[in-house]
Amino acid sequence: MTASHVKRAFKYRFYPSDAQAAELSRTFGCVRKVYNLALAARTEAWTRQERVNYNQTSAMLTVWKKTEELAYLNEVSSVPLQQTLRHLQVAFTNFFGKRAKYPRFKSRKKSRKSAEYTTSGFRFRDGRLTLAKMTQPLDIVWSRPLPEGTKPSTVTVSQDAAGRWFVSMLCDDPTVRPLPATDTAVGIDVGLDHFLTLSTGEKITNPRHERRDRARLARAQRVLAKKAKGDGANRRKARRKAAKIHARITDRRRDNLHKLTTRLVRENQTLVIEDLTVRNMVKNHTLARAISDASWSEFRSMLEYKAAWYGREVIAVDRWFPSSKLCSTCGTLQDKMPLHVRTWTCDCGTTHDRDVNAAKNLLAAGRAVAACGAGVRPQRSSPGGQSAMKQEVPRREP
Repeated sequence: MTASHVKRAFKYRFYPSDAQAAELSRTFGCVRKVYNLALAARTEAWTRQERVNYNQTSAMLTVWKKTEELAYLNEVSSVPLQQTLRHLQVAFTNFFGKRAKYPRFKSRKKSRKSAEYTTSGFRFRDGRLTLAKMTQPLDIVWSRPLPEGTKPSTVTVSQDAAGRWFVSMLCDDPTVRPLPATDTAVGIDVGLDHFLTLSTGEKITNPRHERRDRARLARAQRVLAKKAKGDGANRRKARRKAAKIHARITDRRRDNLHKLTTRLVRENQTLVIEDLTVRNMVKNHTLARAISDASWSEFRSMLEYKAAWYGREVIAVDRWFPSSKLCSTCGTLQDKMPLHVRTWTCDCGTTHDRDVNAAKNLLAAGRAVAACGAGVRPQRSSPGGQSAMKQEVPRREP
């Protein structure tokens, strides 16, 4: 990987003036309207066994702007409107490629408020960003500088449910380069009592961010539930208060995950994890809240893209591999291992900590995967399959 090929998004908070906030709110509304119109047109064409692509929806946009009903689309920059049509094209490409469900209409209340600008839709000079249709630059809080000598290729402006404004700049980051190779490898077992247990024996505490604010969040949600339905000012205030608590929980969780994954990638050449199906695991209503708060999927995603950045390897072991029931010393497989059993003694006389033993087995299985030439992400899209420890020939990818 060459450094020039690494594109990285730098996200900053900004504080718009009243005029800028009004302009961006109009842009969000127009983006949502164009997306829904194009989706409706493509859906209707599909019922007639016709295919509509991006170029055709772009021509439709030109026609819509000339109508009296949709003339207000001319009041905002055309760049975000074209970009939302490209996003819809990507959504259909993923749908036909069976990588996603059929695109859904955007909701005024629930959908993310965002608009994407390409280079023709903004000006970036001397560290000041000015968007199309605006006379003044955005008041950005530069929490960290952009890489020296780089300029953003795209800019995405968004507003979250808590009312905070953010701008995300996509840039080439020449500072991202492979780290010096090492011979260290680590097995990583995720859990709830401890967020991570490493094959080295280290246990990393589960911070349980949601539990810390659970009482405050419950009070805010009760207040919101008692407000009259609709767009009343009191309901908006109550909704905003609950959203701020959610945002604080999310920010803390993401910050902890970034620090943890960066540390693991810097210290280890090979990282072995378990290929868990979190989507199915959260169907267990007893553990769903704790699993969602732990955010195992986000941890894996961060680990994988940072490993790709810095020249590390992430190996995902088959989800059916019995890491907890297998003795890491003699290889004996136990018949049962209920969740409440945290320590156990094998027939060979070795007493195991359940999580440390699982991490050690994952590390051994990961080395077997590497030796057999199995994929880095086995069984991610389809259940079943043979344990990585028992593979003798590489599997064909689904």
